[in-house]
Amino acid sequence: MAEGFSEIRSILATDCGSTTTKAILIERREGAYGLVTRGEAPTTVEAPFEDVTRGVLNAIMEVEELSGRKFLDGDRIITPEQERDGRRVGADVYISTSSAGGGLQMMVAGVVKNMSTESAARAALGAGAIVMDSLAINDGRLPHQKIERIRHLRPDMILLAGGVDGGTRSHVIELAELTAAARPRPRLGAGFDLPVIYAGNVDVQADVRRILGDKCALQTVENVRPTLEDENLLPARERIHDLFMEHVMAQAPGYKKLMSWTDAPIMPTPGAVGAIIQTIAAREKISVVGVDIGGATTDVFSVFKGKFNRTVSANLGMSYSVSNVLAEAGLDDILRWVPFDIDEEELRNRIGNKMIRPTTIPQTLEELQIEQAISREALRLAFVQHKEFAVELRGVQMERTISDAFRQSGSGGTLVDMGELDLLVGSGGVLSHAPRRSQSAMMMIDAFEPEGVTHLAVDSIFMMPQLGVLASIHEVAATQVFDRDCLIRLGSCIAPVGVATRPGADCMTVTVDARGKTIREKVPFGSMRLVPLEYTGRLKATVTPARGFDVGAGPGQPLETEVEGGAVGLVIDARGRPLKIPSGKAERVPKLGEWIRALSTYPET
Repeated sequence: MAEGFSEIRSILATDCGSTTTKAILIERREGAYGLVTRGEAPTTVEAPFEDVTRGVLNAIMEVEELSGRKFLDGDRIITPEQERDGRRVGADVYISTSSAGGGLQMMVAGVVKNMSTESAARAALGAGAIVMDSLAINDGRLPHQKIERIRHLRPDMILLAGGVDGGTRSHVIELAELTAAARPRPRLGAGFDLPVIYAGNVDVQADVRRILGDKCALQTVENVRPTLEDENLLPARERIHDLFMEHVMAQAPGYKKLMSWTDAPIMPTPGAVGAIIQTIAAREKISVVGVDIGGATTDVFSVFKGKFNRTVSANLGMSYSVSNVLAEAGLDDILRWVPFDIDEEELRNRIGNKMIRPTTIPQTLEELQIEQAISREALRLAFVQHKEFAVELRGVQMERTISDAFRQSGSGGTLVDMGELDLLVGSGGVLSHAPRRSQSAMMMIDAFEPEGVTHLAVDSIFMMPQLGVLASIHEVAATQVFDRDCLIRLGSCIAPVGVATRPGADCMTVTVDARGKTIREKVPFGSMRLVPLEYTGRLKATVTPARGFDVGAGPGQPLETEVEGGAVGLVIDARGRPLKIPSGKAERVPKLGEWIRALSTYPET
């Protein structure tokens, strides 16, 4: 807990999104912190208001109305909490996150595309940035094309990397000269110099300072890739966050005023979500995957082996980017999730209508099923991209020759191991606001294909950003609210790895000790089973897979484990891994219908 915040009784927190500003009130009652109420209002960073604080004040006014308590004194937030005329007013702490105005937009550059550039991208993404483009000496573009790209994109910040300490000099100097030739201007604050962070070969710092010192607001930090085998991302991430506050936020309309109100530095919204994911993973010593699927982008966060990764699939979303999902996945992959017969041309038209009318919501069951079919592919594709990025480093100590370190990818196998995954958390409208919680569970199970035993949850009202910045000053409060009010626990999924030679063959038997009551389910291959089970904490269970199936203890070996119930219950998924959906319409539609009925995913028609 940060110094000076030990006796917090009440916390007011806002998240300034691109369209909506959300405010929440957290209080300590009976020794524990919990959500009291929330409010929201349109974000006001753009014309005609051009002052982000107007939206913040409007959202807090709604909290005032709902809580019956005063937090504003004119255009000022009352802090700390105090008594006036015998009534409590104000909050002890006010904090905020923001992605208004497009969030933090960065470019990164390095020498080798799949080594130093990849490390720079991981540093930027982990700090909550959108990486607009990644430049590298070996990316196939000519120098003038790279210069034009920097000028055209006008990022908020550039992160330059390249060369291990004591390694190449000429290529790093070339990157600095390209950046200098571009004379990049920032997106916000035309009269200010663009922040550039150099995080490459320490031996080249003086040269980079000579080339760029008078052309941009240059900062130097430790190398993000000091050796081929090591990454050192934290110094670059911390400097990105500092510059985000000092340069980017200071130029955005109204942010200087907002910064003067907050009791902790404003965090980029994705960086704050990553912070709470990391906090939970470290506290519980578990592996976590979190996903936030929006209208234009899908963010995936993961912690495996203690290593945090975040990716942004900027072209995969449920409204503005929905046609990109169709283009990347293909019509057949979306059709395989649609549980009724539909003409291909009609499906294309419905997807196109969603793109040109992005704020509409499904009005019929068929429209809902189509939207949730698209979401499965958006989630699946975003997760594929994440697994390709969240990788072990390949260094000279792990390879036979130095040339292997530069072969195809600078990295080894993915860190993401679905058999090791403990908790899968979904967020975003299509998951958090699905009409039935079983729909959220099925979308995540189908898209991520969890293996073994995995606990499922959704963010109830997208509080994770506010809790992420709260964790930086009061971890206990953040984790208590995360557990009690943020997460809706859906239950657990048990899914063996393996495929049977014939449908209906034995797959596994699950036995659960549900507080003195024994539940036993024998499930054949190709089917799903739902065991209604309320959340009462962890329950002991034994999973005995059939020969050739593995739930984590080895093929055919029983696993002693723990499961939990929730809003959905215990989902036993005996469809095998990798998951195969029947390709023929005559077989696919009945099979999807069978799985839907097993989990009561949709109303009976």
